[in-house]
Amino acid sequence: MKVLAIEDDPEIVGLLERSLAPHGYQLLNADDGEKGILMACDETVDFLLLDLTLPGIDGYQALKRIRAVRPELRVLTLTARKDLENKVTALNAGADDYLTKPFHLEELLARMQALMRRVDQSRSTQIEAGDLWIDLASHRAWRGNDPIDLPNREFALLEYFMRHPRQVVTRQQILSAVWDFAFDPGSNVVEVYVRRLRRKIDRLGEPSLITTIRNSGYRWDPPGD
Repeated sequence: MKVLAIEDDPEIVGLLERSLAPHGYQLLNADDGEKGILMACDETVDFLLLDLTLPGIDGYQALKRIRAVRPELRVLTLTARKDLENKVTALNAGADDYLTKPFHLEELLARMQALMRRVDQSRSTQIEAGDLWIDLASHRAWRGNDPIDLPNREFALLEYFMRHPRQVVTRQQILSAVWDFAFDPGSNVVEVYVRRLRRKIDRLGEPSLITTIRNSGYRWDPPGD
């Protein structure tokens, strides 16, 4: 697991590296906010340890910018500020948890593991594809940090596509899975709903995530492919 520490104190970085490696964590480091934002937006980073006092862009601003791109990333803030106001500000900016310096390594590891367990539990009700994700429990969808309003049938259609990435699926298969009735050669209901879905999930100037395959059906290509 890749852990990014946005931290400018080399002693703390060294301590984190020595402490996390035996537990299977690979530590990456950025010593300022700008560099940290770029590295945190890399999809291969699994967890973020964020110092709130940084040169240049402070941790609060960095966190807001990271959250706009990686809403699912687990973030644990590290800071010497112990007052309630700073804790509340960090949590409101998007932190998942807060740990004050100096801290015990055992507590750091326990908090990281607790946050990752929370991710594992939530992912059982979520499907993610690039920056597009849906929550099956709440029937909500997002592209990046933007919510997408989907009625039940459109949500079911998107779920079906996301469960069959890069596969050509026929109109018959879609009808059976989403509408649960036999194929009517004269019906254009699938085309209508695919068109509606494209308008909501595609981005201007980019190829559609749903490709029409002539005389066959459709293929779902996840964002970033």
